[in-house]
This record gives sequence, structure tokens and C-alpha cells, in this order.
Amino acid sequence: MNASLEDHPINIKIKLSALWAGVTLCYLYCDYFELYVPEKVQGMISGENLLHSPTKLFIAAVVLAVPAVMVFLSILLKPIVSKWLNIVVGIVFTCMMVLIAFTYSEVWYTFYLFYAILESLITATIVWYAWKWPESI
Repeated sequence: MNASLEDHPINIKIKLSALWAGVTLCYLYCDYFELYVPEKVQGMISGENLLHSPTKLFIAAVVLAVPAVMVFLSILLKPIVSKWLNIVVGIVFTCMMVLIAFTYSEVWYTFYLFYAILESLITATIVWYAWKWPESI
């Protein structure tokens, strides 16, 4: 058995796309696990939750669509546009998740804090990779 495995360099666009896919999955899993918080589903059914208006629901849909769209925009856009879009959107989402992390103090939301920290680390990594985007020779 060969002890060393070949390690091909990964294109920065693919790295960024993979990071956006990862953070999107974290957002989805976090929202899924939130359904297990006591009385959460009942609050959704009764209309007593945070998103109980068409406008708020639409805003949440747009915000959560951004990371999913960044998965393919990171690959399709020209490098300079992709670089700056990843930096700007990455900073916005990092700040957003850091702020959200400090709003949940109940014991049932420990998972939310975990995901907020994880998502912040991933989006900060996106900003780092985009900032350090290699120059063409």
C-alpha cells in the first residue's frame, strides 16, 4: 500500500463554492433542529412565531437564498467579481450570525449557538479565501 496519496490543488472557485454549500447545509440543519424545541411547532401553527407575516417570511426566504445562490455564483462569475462578492456577502453573513449568536441564552438553544459559531467560522473562512485569492501570473 502506498503511504502517500496524491493531493491535487483545488481551484479557489471550487473551494468557495464548497464552503457556501457547507454553510447552506448548516443553516438548513439548524432550522430543522429548531423544530424540536418545545412548543416551537405549536407556535408556528398558531402564528405566534417570528416570521408570522408575508413580508417577514419573504425577507427570511431572500436572506437564506443568498448562500445557496453563492454556491454557483462563486464558480460562474468572473474572478474579480466573485472575489469581491464573496468578501462582501461573507462579511455580512459572518456579522449576522455573530449577532444572532448572542440573542439566544435559553438552554434549548445551545444547538443554535453551536451552529451560529460554526456558520460564522465558515463564512469568515470564505472571506479569508476570497481575500487571499491568488493572482494570475
